[in-house]
Amino acid sequence: MIVANPRSREQACNRTVTVAVGRVTMHASACPSIRMAKLYFYYSSMNAGKTTNLLQSAYNYYERGMRTLILTPALDNRYGEGVVASRIGLRSQAERFTAQTDLLAIVRANMAEHGALHCVFVDEAQFLTKAQVWQLTDVVDELAIPVLAYGLRTDFRGELFEGSRYLLAWADTLEEIKTICHTGRKATMVVRVDEQGRAITEGPQVEIGGNERYVSVSRAEFKKITQGQGRIELKQPSLPLEEKH
Repeated sequence: MIVANPRSREQACNRTVTVAVGRVTMHASACPSIRMAKLYFYYSSMNAGKTTNLLQSAYNYYERGMRTLILTPALDNRYGEGVVASRIGLRSQAERFTAQTDLLAIVRANMAEHGALHCVFVDEAQFLTKAQVWQLTDVVDELAIPVLAYGLRTDFRGELFEGSRYLLAWADTLEEIKTICHTGRKATMVVRVDEQGRAITEGPQVEIGGNERYVSVSRAEFKKITQGQGRIELKQPSLPLEEKH
């Protein structure tokens, strides 16, 4: 009969695997029964690099042989069905969900089919329902799997999305991903604009679009533009990534 040394097991469980995720360094226990997990919400205005951050973090797990699941709302199909893509060209396949999808059930089914899961990522998390945010807390609390959700905080009227409201209320860790307004100030708001670059202040909360439809601005600029004082250039020049000859 072989009896395990409790001290050796304790030492093994004290070892951690470190994974850099965005601006946060996460530590996963080497002992499956003592896994540390949290619900993270990374929020910002438009074009702050949320999806780039998500895909980089997912790749960090992949490099270490750790399996992840990326979730994306079915209503956002700008880059194709079930595709998460950033403005700078990074992209990945993802599992689509609708407002009726049970995210805890999706995660359980994924684990049953493919085995251990080390992290769940959610793109465009502002489109989550209240029930789905609660399901993500169950993924963390019941399955001990970290969940990283990325999304907008407010809509074009300056009001919270449903998903963002409850992520702000229930997430363990909140982190703002910063970007700048064309005025040089920090951009914290989003303006929906027409073809002439003038603010639209009425309409449905959800209307999928990119640089041709939305612009990130500071609070001061949001007040000015939504009051009809001026207009905004719709598309900014691309970064000079190619070598000059």
